[in-house]
Amino acid sequence: MEAGKDVIRLEREPFIVTMKPKLIIGLADSLEQKADQADFLLLCKRVEAFIRAWYHVQFEELMQLYALFDPANGGKKLEKQNLSAARVDELEQRFLDIYAMLMEKSNFKVLSDNEFRVATSGHYLLNLPISVDKNKLDSKLLGKFFEKRKDLEMPTYTNQYVMYRRGIGLDKSTDAFISAKLDELISRAWDWILGLLRKPISISRLRKLLGREQNKAQPGPADGSSALSDTEQYVERIRIQNMKITFGNFLKKTTIQEPTFERLILLYRLATPRHDTSPYGNRGICIKQFKHVPMADVELVLPEKKNPSLTAMDWVKFLLSAIIGFVAFSGTLEAHPSDIWVALAILGGFLSYCAKIYFTFHANMMEYQRLITNSMYDKQLDSGRGTLLHLCDDVIQQEVKEVILAYYVLMTKGKHTIQTLDELCEEVLLEEFDEKCNFEVEDAVKKLERLGIVSKDSLGRYAPHPLKRANEIIGITTDEVVARISSA
Repeated sequence: MEAGKDVIRLEREPFIVTMKPKLIIGLADSLEQKADQADFLLLCKRVEAFIRAWYHVQFEELMQLYALFDPANGGKKLEKQNLSAARVDELEQRFLDIYAMLMEKSNFKVLSDNEFRVATSGHYLLNLPISVDKNKLDSKLLGKFFEKRKDLEMPTYTNQYVMYRRGIGLDKSTDAFISAKLDELISRAWDWILGLLRKPISISRLRKLLGREQNKAQPGPADGSSALSDTEQYVERIRIQNMKITFGNFLKKTTIQEPTFERLILLYRLATPRHDTSPYGNRGICIKQFKHVPMADVELVLPEKKNPSLTAMDWVKFLLSAIIGFVAFSGTLEAHPSDIWVALAILGGFLSYCAKIYFTFHANMMEYQRLITNSMYDKQLDSGRGTLLHLCDDVIQQEVKEVILAYYVLMTKGKHTIQTLDELCEEVLLEEFDEKCNFEVEDAVKKLERLGIVSKDSLGRYAPHPLKRANEIIGITTDEVVARISSA
């Protein structure tokens, strides 16, 4: 890793990105015998059918529960059930338990405090401070859930909404960014003035200040080495805030980039309005799914955002500039009454700074409105029931891919322990599908044992049953029976 770069260190995802059909066909084509290919494809179909059957009951329960907590019409259904408030609370927590299981099986993770801090430590396209109106959100729902689930750590950045993320991508944007560059130059000049007030500034320090040679993100391993571990990756941030801005590149187009959360799912509940007369209050659970969300702009997807305004620091700078400008203007007139041009220059500089604050804020507001519209129409994938259906299918796809890959490796490479099996599965993904993944081998082996198509010896090594025997163990599935009847 090069020094001076703004990078974020991340753990590799356990999520297998390669599509299931591509994975299965790729693995089948690597088998030499046509009979083995046919048996392997049949095994894949039977494994998928059984995994769907395993999760069917939980999926049905999830959808039935969400029908009671759907923000659109769940309240009316709850009233018809005539349940006690305590019973409704139990059903809520049961829904959240199944929901958390779905997120875990589809390899989503709760956005941690450290990830949220790193994500919001800089700016990308959004240059306004965004905050959530906490009075409009409920805090009881998630508070009870995380209090009960000791295996999950509740993020401290909020107790009113929870974000799950999966996958890391990269977003690039190319433009002149003149307003952002000008704002950054003025900010650096302000820092320089404050530095002058504190202590003399050297030429080298001035150059460093103007260049902003910094690395505020997580630099790398604690021992200072640049080597990556098998479960880590680095993603670089390129931002206006740490660029060297010169007269040569001020008007030129610049490409900036920011890591993205490829999938982000938000869960929250709105607070019960004061005028609400329903017996249970507002019980609607809002679920929204977004794609390709830049980390530094993650605030855009938060619920119930307040309208942006000038920050306290902006007002402090404005008032201090007004005081300094007034003192300088008055002092110049008193010391040199005839030198009116100097005084006018000071006054002009102050008025220019005021205009800069106004126009910068106005430009940022316009960009904020554009980004909000973009997050609603381009980045939001689905919400509510649609998101849950997507998650149900996601769980099945991931489980099938993990089981099939683990069985294939054992079938082609012989007996292996869990540790070596893990390494070999990751090697196959990298060599055959050009994908780096932190493979979840324990979960895959548990599924294989549950299916009964692998055995374990006294040395802890797993061996697969032959393809034909594995197909016999699983047996004919309902899908095959239906297909035969349909084709008859």
